[in-house]
Amino acid sequence: MLSLSELKSIADSQCSYHILRPWWDVFWYYLTLIMLLVAVLSGALQLADSKILCCLPCKVEFNNHCVVPLEMLKLNSTSSNSLFQIMPPIRIQNDLHKQQYAYIDAVCYEKQLHWFAKFFPYLVLLHTLIFAACSNFWLHYPSTSSRIEHFVSILHKCFDSPWTTRALSETVAEQSVRIPLRKGKALFSNYGLTTNVNASHQPSFVGQANMESSVESPNTSVLDKKEGEQAKAIFEKVKRFRLHVEQKDIIYRVYMRQIIIKVILFIIIIAYVPYFLTYITLEIDCPIDMQAFTGYKRYHCVYALAQIFQVLASFYVIMVLFYGLTSSYSLWWMLRTSLKEYSFEALREKSNYSDIPDVKNDFAFILHLADQYDPLYSKRFSIFLSEVSENKLKQINLNNEWTMEKLKNKLVKNSQDKVELHLFMLSGLPDNIFELTEIEVLTLELIPEVKLPPAISTLVNLKELNIYHSSLLVDHSALSFLEENLKILRLKFTERGKIPRWIFHLKNLKEFYVSGFIMFDTLSTAQGPILGFQDLKNLRTLYLKTTLSRIPQVIIDTLPGLHKLSLDNEGSKLVVLNNLKKMVNLKSLELLNCDLERIPHSIFSLINLHELNLKENNLKTIEEIISFQHLQHLSCLKLWHNHIAYIPAQIGTLSKLEQLYLDHNKIENMPLQLFLCTKLTHLDLSYNNLMFIPEEIQFLTNLLYFAVSDNYIETLPNGLFQCKKLQTLLLGRNSLITLPPLIGELTNLVQLELIGNHLEVLPPELEACPSLKRSCVLVEENLLDTLSPPPTERLQTCLDKC
Repeated sequence: MLSLSELKSIADSQCSYHILRPWWDVFWYYLTLIMLLVAVLSGALQLADSKILCCLPCKVEFNNHCVVPLEMLKLNSTSSNSLFQIMPPIRIQNDLHKQQYAYIDAVCYEKQLHWFAKFFPYLVLLHTLIFAACSNFWLHYPSTSSRIEHFVSILHKCFDSPWTTRALSETVAEQSVRIPLRKGKALFSNYGLTTNVNASHQPSFVGQANMESSVESPNTSVLDKKEGEQAKAIFEKVKRFRLHVEQKDIIYRVYMRQIIIKVILFIIIIAYVPYFLTYITLEIDCPIDMQAFTGYKRYHCVYALAQIFQVLASFYVIMVLFYGLTSSYSLWWMLRTSLKEYSFEALREKSNYSDIPDVKNDFAFILHLADQYDPLYSKRFSIFLSEVSENKLKQINLNNEWTMEKLKNKLVKNSQDKVELHLFMLSGLPDNIFELTEIEVLTLELIPEVKLPPAISTLVNLKELNIYHSSLLVDHSALSFLEENLKILRLKFTERGKIPRWIFHLKNLKEFYVSGFIMFDTLSTAQGPILGFQDLKNLRTLYLKTTLSRIPQVIIDTLPGLHKLSLDNEGSKLVVLNNLKKMVNLKSLELLNCDLERIPHSIFSLINLHELNLKENNLKTIEEIISFQHLQHLSCLKLWHNHIAYIPAQIGTLSKLEQLYLDHNKIENMPLQLFLCTKLTHLDLSYNNLMFIPEEIQFLTNLLYFAVSDNYIETLPNGLFQCKKLQTLLLGRNSLITLPPLIGELTNLVQLELIGNHLEVLPPELEACPSLKRSCVLVEENLLDTLSPPPTERLQTCLDKC
């Protein structure tokens, strides 16, 4: 037995579906109830009546019909004498037994009563059940009921949500104070694909955020956290429901088919019921041969329910007629227009949510049904289809979550000693940020959509902006501020796209770092470059981490004054480099991970080059190094992380070289000509195959940094300790057995690495290095015990600091 709570839940679920029932569904429901009452009443009368037929034997027959006494009197007065002579006397005695009468009634009921008169209540009941099943089948069929249940649940939540009321009230408030806006709105997308201005009107912008903030309703209240989270959950449910329901039209097809079945059933009922209604008669002549049992062979019966059944049947036909006309109207309603599409155009024109999308298939059909009940439901539901509405809600929730105190706790000092705020995986930009005027670096990472409003102008110290895997929209007023103040911009994205247009308005930008799949072809046309790099007149550093086959021509043509160009090709081969010759003002060039097998000859045309970095390429030989003598200003050469087997003797021609990085290669020997580069201050030969260090290293009297870690060196030459200016000496992970006492002559030494060798003791002369007290010695802890206690304590302190 069902409990009261279960019955209540069933009743509530049925009541919730009334939103999707138009007026004809309600009309069908009540007609079905009335027809069901007709069936029940008819059946009850038929079952309650113990004698449906009352039959009497016929003693007088005329023309094969039974004649009753009243008719005999008429015949007596009008007939001839011959006929009168055949007539028996008027007084007729029916002296049959009660059981004989019951037998005659039963036989006449089965053989002579028409089937429609016998089964009329059951036919009405059957028709009514079919009508009822057709009316409710779409609500209980698994593929449709689940969708309907979800929709009704979401619709009620949308209708009752405080966010819906707030959004509609904002619309009314904005409409009452709205000032006509010009159509040119300036919003710039991070990938340049959603810019809301035409190319011909790009120089002029209109600040949308200022206009929106000026018309915001003063009555708008901040939602509490719980209401905001509930509204956010509704947005997600609506998105998933739409994605699921818009793919098919099963509800539409089921609803259409059940209406067609109703129309067909209506036609069938109207075709045969009125015809068979005439067979429900009061008097029935019953000729049966029972003379052997009763003495009579014809009987005259009365159908007791004939009159009331005729009334009920006529009333039933009228109900069916109304039902059929209503079904025909609903079928016409479904066929006259396409119910698989639902447009919010009228609502978009009246509200400030102009992005409400049109829907289709089952989603559209359900909304059409809801409109038949009350159009207000669709209007309130549409609030949760709008991305503008969702973004407003996200902003409110975001402001509630990220209070001023929480944002201040996120402020840190970065490696450049700048005040940085790093926001990670947020739904937007909290408004409280614009009160933190001390921000110098703003980093936005994995934020789907960010809009920089005019309020960013309050960040007067902002000089650096980092956008990592985020989509950025920039308001016109915000862009004007960035034009004047932004110096460094870092941009990372994973999807293929072009550099956003708004970046090319940053006329004071000095450093630009881009990582991702960049399409440079769209930055130029047959008539020349469009709005792009040529407007970045103050740009001095450009870093590109992408996959290219050549250095983009647009960069060569529009940035001739570039001082530093860094290209990380992520392992793809950089083929064409001839156009590099035009960048004669370059002072620093980095071609990283470009799969270069030789040093490109175009580099030797860069006469102002100071630094060259060819890290992580596929260089096996550097014979072209002799051509570097044409680069009179080259002071730093980085050929690290390659496959270089030897250093050519021509290295000695680079007399002005100050820094040389050859670590992570396969070099086995240091040529003596290397020590002709007497201006060298940094020499790194770590992670190679060196067996020894030549004595001629003593000629590098300006050497400050010398690294030969991870080699196979067994002894150190005395000439190494003639480099009196040496500050950093890295000898770790070699095969050293002893450390010469001459180490004490390196009075400027501040960092010493000895870990990973075969040393047994440290020389006491190490204590003569006064600068070591300000740095660290990287060595095994047991070797520190070989020194005298005072220096040991001093060095141990340095080691702990490391």
